[in-house]
Amino acid sequence: MMKIVIIGGGISGLTTAYYVQKKIAAAGINADVKVIEKEAVTGGKVKSILNKGALHEWGPNGFLDNKPLTLELCEELGISDKLLVSNDSARKRFIYSNGKLYRLAENPLKFFLSGLLSITGRFRILAEPFIKKYAEKKDETLAAFARRRLGQEALDKLIAPMASGIFAGNPETMSLKACFPRIYQLEQQYGSLIKAMRQIAKARKNEDEESAPASATGPGGKLTSFVNGLQTLTDSLASHIGKENILNGEICSLIKNQDGSYTLIDKENNKISADIVISALPAYSASQVFTDLDSNLANSLARIKYAPLIVVCSSYEKTRVKDDLDGFGYLLARDETIPVLGTLWDSSIFPNRAPDDSILLRSMLGGARHPNLIKYTDEQISLVVRESYETILDIKFAPQTETIYRHEQAIPEYGVGHCDLVNEIESSVASHLGLFITGNAFHGVGINDCINAANLISANVLNYLVGQD
Repeated sequence: MMKIVIIGGGISGLTTAYYVQKKIAAAGINADVKVIEKEAVTGGKVKSILNKGALHEWGPNGFLDNKPLTLELCEELGISDKLLVSNDSARKRFIYSNGKLYRLAENPLKFFLSGLLSITGRFRILAEPFIKKYAEKKDETLAAFARRRLGQEALDKLIAPMASGIFAGNPETMSLKACFPRIYQLEQQYGSLIKAMRQIAKARKNEDEESAPASATGPGGKLTSFVNGLQTLTDSLASHIGKENILNGEICSLIKNQDGSYTLIDKENNKISADIVISALPAYSASQVFTDLDSNLANSLARIKYAPLIVVCSSYEKTRVKDDLDGFGYLLARDETIPVLGTLWDSSIFPNRAPDDSILLRSMLGGARHPNLIKYTDEQISLVVRESYETILDIKFAPQTETIYRHEQAIPEYGVGHCDLVNEIESSVASHLGLFITGNAFHGVGINDCINAANLISANVLNYLVGQD
């Protein structure tokens, strides 16, 4: 019987194990599939914690419902009835700039009249259709793209906050092609983002709604989670995989044997044999595991950097909060001095995230913009967050509850040259028969991306197994 070992029991590892089990069973292949996870519980950064009636998301808080594969997976797992779509108010998103919250209106005219950008900044955006498309073949940073097409003010007040909200990243080093491939493709295809939006809007009028593109520059879709939080997904995956197939241990090294099989060694020096190994680890962990097997591969993986992130969940008495907080939340413009990336109004996004008499706020701090905040004490972090609420939301009283969650290495940063680096990594992995790699360090950081990558890698594993017969 072939032995397949998946290292890492986060969303990527669990989904990969599920799809591998499913595909080999359908193909009539007899193989033993095991997941090895270093923590006592699976799920990785997906963790939903109930705190005095408020539901805290330790990591990601949902996924967009625009990818059928994720919804199909939920159906297969039998958890579709537990899905929870965000409220309509979640469409209201804000930017904090110059002492004021500005709504990001979906209507272009309303956006231009909002006052977020100066007259000069607005006219600079209107000049975008006249800017030539990027003709050079080398990779371009998100910041360079934004300055070239939209201007410095749009970069500081729109693009940089977006980069912080999605990647906790620095637009000055982020690769446009890797982080926002659709925007890159639109410029290449249409020569202008505004022209692209016009053409796609025109297509919507001429085609059925289902066949027209969902969005010009954004992914579209509604934020979706589960009644009891995103951990419902990872718990269900673990249950379907089977507790007997999930082992607890921290793999430190991987060795290839003369017969082509692999030996995995954990920190207790226990040895596990495998015919196929799939890494679903963060790049920095995979780098350490692969050092003995392939130092060049390990070095390539180590080049993928991760931003630190601090998540602070705070509950407040609803009747004492002056603003109704009707919306998704806000991001801070890059030139703001408040060291917070943004705050989600969790109890407005989903209907059951806090008791009826409370509101739940979730703030993100750190990232590439303020990396040193990860060194702050809990007391210092609490002070930063409370002062930000006093300034932005006029909340001048203490929270009912407050919990701080720290991620030393939270989200992979796709820097300039990331696509070439990933090709290099995948080429190195392919040179070791029976070795595969997946995770959010390569082709997208979101839940949908992880599930799609897991499905693709499981198909590759099946093809490899079929080729062995």
